[in-house]
Amino acid sequence: MARKTPLNRYRNLGIVAHVDAGKTTTTERILFYTGVNHKLGETHEGASTTDWMEQEQERGITITS
Repeated sequence: MARKTPLNRYRNLGIVAHVDAGKTTTTERILFYTGVNHKLGETHEGASTTDWMEQEQERGITITS
């Protein structure tokens, strides 16, 4: 299967910071403003793209990366 987007158009981005520094919020905004998501996911609503596991939503933290 052919790629829809050429490999040279992909970018990897790492976000590292202390607990409660806004990493998930920053990630959600990046996904929204780049057009990957069409709705902003809010961490306090349990609707963020990166916090998809039930335990992450219950605890309010990101476990997977």
